[in-house]
This record gives sequence, structure tokens and C-alpha cells, in this order.
Amino acid sequence: MEYSDISRQILVLAGGKENISSTEVCMTRLRLGIVDISKADIEGIKKINGVLSVVKSDTLQIVFGPGTVNKVLEAFRKILEDEQDKAKGSESSDFGNDSIDTFDSEPDDISEKSLAQEECAEELALQNKVSQLKKYDRHIQNSLKQIANIFVPLLPGIIAAGLINGITNIINVAGQGGYNGAWWYECIRTMGWAMFAYLPMFVGFNSAREFGGTPILGGLAGAMCIANVSMPLLSQYGGSDVILPMTNATYNPSHGGLIAALIAGGVFAVFEREIRKRVPVMLDTFLTPLLVLILGAISMVTIIQPVSAVLTNLIYVTMDFAYGKMGLLGDYILSAGFLPLVATGLHQALKPIHVMLNDPTGPTKGIDYLLPVLMMAGGGQVGSGLALYFKTKNKHLKKLIHEAIPVGILGVGEPLMYAVTLPLGRSFITACLGAGFGGIAVTLFHIGTDTQGVSGLFGLLVVEPGQQLQYVIALSCAYLGGFVLTWFFGVDENRINEIYGKE
Repeated sequence: MEYSDISRQILVLAGGKENISSTEVCMTRLRLGIVDISKADIEGIKKINGVLSVVKSDTLQIVFGPGTVNKVLEAFRKILEDEQDKAKGSESSDFGNDSIDTFDSEPDDISEKSLAQEECAEELALQNKVSQLKKYDRHIQNSLKQIANIFVPLLPGIIAAGLINGITNIINVAGQGGYNGAWWYECIRTMGWAMFAYLPMFVGFNSAREFGGTPILGGLAGAMCIANVSMPLLSQYGGSDVILPMTNATYNPSHGGLIAALIAGGVFAVFEREIRKRVPVMLDTFLTPLLVLILGAISMVTIIQPVSAVLTNLIYVTMDFAYGKMGLLGDYILSAGFLPLVATGLHQALKPIHVMLNDPTGPTKGIDYLLPVLMMAGGGQVGSGLALYFKTKNKHLKKLIHEAIPVGILGVGEPLMYAVTLPLGRSFITACLGAGFGGIAVTLFHIGTDTQGVSGLFGLLVVEPGQQLQYVIALSCAYLGGFVLTWFFGVDENRINEIYGKE
């Protein structure tokens, strides 16, 4: 696969360099900020080799799959840099760390090779996704996008650090602590420790940037959420601790956790914008950041952290109620209800929750018991897809499922959901209901994960050591649940022929 050719085709069909305002990636998608969507050839992009689907939302989301999308992004940015070197005298626009100038080159020939079945299904997937998003308030979607923009860039570090913590735990148990003190072992452990120890700084940094402030000031806001014995607020003076107003208690840096860092980064950005409006230009460089830090620090300890602590406790209580108090019913509901959250984009709100659960210093000691329950949703969908494949007589649908099932098994469920189960409706419901049986199995086995970022069979890499067999059994329950319910209740041949055409 020629990633440079793919990237150049995307750039041309997206309307050229001047029509791109931003780029970012998640696990499977290249997200492009588009200035004028009417200049983008959506149909042409969908025909590019390697593109699984295209979703038009607040950004243009081009689905490639895990791994591939990162290589495409690298090639895409390289092309932008090359065009910047060629362009002279044109105005540049902010594009992450790159400047974007006018794109002057002629479009390359775009391959027309694409199966009619794939085009039909991709179009249905796109239309269905857009219609789902239109049902929800735009402010909610924008808020969730901002949360995603804060946490998605941190996922590579979080995933790697979580895996390091899991691997070193295995080494420690297998070696009976014999490697403790070995320089290479402690060096690796340090990376796993550092990510979560300083995670609030990264969250605050990204939060301030997302809300239009200076990132480093947000990073300093996050630093107030990190316990350090050298912190002046934690020192003793005359044998007495520093006592805060209103609470009449000592300062607790972890009070409010990552929620406090997230909110503080945004608040610091608001302070910065408002102060900058009122400060003379000649004093702005040093006076604005000074006032931001002073006002922000006071707000942090008196308002932001207490409010964030309440929100954090509310999240944990809610999750504990669903996972612990409601028992198997609660976990069935969580698994069965996750696919609708993904379909509407509301699952983005769970990212900070998973990050908090994976924090080794948190209440769950770094083990996320929620994620394995939600991962079963993809298993129910795979089971539903298999039932459709073996029962339907529609060759167009069979062809599409044949291509979507393998990546679905590996944890990339978007092609299967947006192009198959969701458009059919009934099979989407049976997939959700079937996934719930996997959630029950996860609870019975008490399965947890050390980190996040993967699902499906790749989930074997992140579950706690020794729970791989139980995870496979739970995932099989989700497969079986989705398959059986879809086989008996989820296949409507008339509906299938209506959507995918009857040969």
C-alpha cells in the first residue's frame, strides 16, 4: 500500500491544502478539519484504495483501521510539508505543528476501481452515521469532541505504560522479585510509573490548548494535581501544616484527580483570554501569564478541586452501583448499551473514566473492570454478522460481511456496525442484546485490564495476567449470544434486499 499516493489523493479530493484546517487521528480514523465541506469529494475519497469508510461529522473522518491510519497521517503531513516548501508568498494557516499554504499542484489520476457492493454499503454506513449524529444536540457533540481531543493524543503513552506495568508485574511474580534493583528492570518500570505520575500535567496541557489557551499554563495547572513532598503547599512551617480556607484542611494534590486537571486547563485558558483583552499590549507578554497563574492557583485549591472531587466520586459511585450493586443485570446493561453509545459518539465521554481506572494510585489500583465489560459489545456484533453471513442469501451483503468480520474480530467494529448491523436495525438490536451475555461472563470471572486502546482478540494483550482464557470464554459468550439472537430474530431478508439490492 503506497501511503504517499493515498495521502495525495485524499488531499486533492478534500479540496486542497487551503481547505484543511487540522488533522488528528484516533485508533482507526484520520480526522480532517474541513474549511468548506462543499469542496470535498466524499464519494471520491471513499473509492481510494485502503479507505474502509468515510464519516462526515464536525470533522471529515476517514476510516482506515489500526496501524494503517498512523502511516497515512505521517505521509499526509509529509506531503503538506513538501507543498509548504514549494509555495511562496502565500499566507500560512495553523495546522498543528505545520503551516499550510496554498496547494497548487494538479490532481493525480484517481483510481476508479471499487466494487459496487462496497460503495453501496459505505454510502449506507455514512448516511446512517450522519443521521444518528443529527439526533443529538450539537453542543454535546462538540463537548465530547473536545474531551476526545484532550485524551486521544495521550493514548499511545497510556497504552504503552499500562502494558509496561502489566509486563513488569509478570516478571516480578515469575522471578519472585529477583530482578528488583536490576538497572534495566527499574529503568523500564520508571516509564510505566512516570506516565501515570505526571498524567495530570499532560491532561492540563492538552486541555488548555483545546480551549484556546497557552498549553504550558495548563500543564502547570495539572502539576498542582501531582503529589510531591517538595511542594510548598505540602510543607510544614513552624511544625504546622498549611491550612486551606473554607475546608480548614491540608492540601490534597490528588483531590479531584484527572477531572480537576481537565477542568483547570480549560479554566486557565478562559482566564488567559479574558485577561489578555484587558492588559495593555506592551505588558501582555509577562503580565498575562503571571495573572493567569496567580488567579488559577487560588481558584484551583478553593473551587476547582473541591468541585472535581465531587464529580470524581459521583463517577466512581455510579460505576460501582452498575458494576457491583446491580450485579449481573448491571453488567448486562453496560455491555448491551455500549454499541448505541458508539453509534452516537457518546462513548467519548468514557475516555477519562478509563484513564482514571488505569491509574495505579487510584481506587482500583490500576485495574479497569469496566473496559472488559464494554469490550463485549464488539463480540455481540461479530456474532450477529456471522449469523447474517450464514443465513442470508444476498451476495452483496455476504461480500461485505466477509471483508468486515476479520477486522471486527480483531477489535475494529466500525465497518461492521455502520455498514451492516446498524442499517439493518433488527440485527443491531440482537447484536447489542447478545453482547450482554459476554458482559455477564466478564463479571463472573472478574476480568480486568491493565490499560486500554485495543479490544476484540487483541484484548488478550491488555487483560490481567492469568485471565486470558477467561477473556476468550467471555468473548465467545458474546459471539454466541449475538449469533443465536440474530439467527432467530435478527435476519429480515426483505429488509436486506431493500438495502443491498436483490440480484
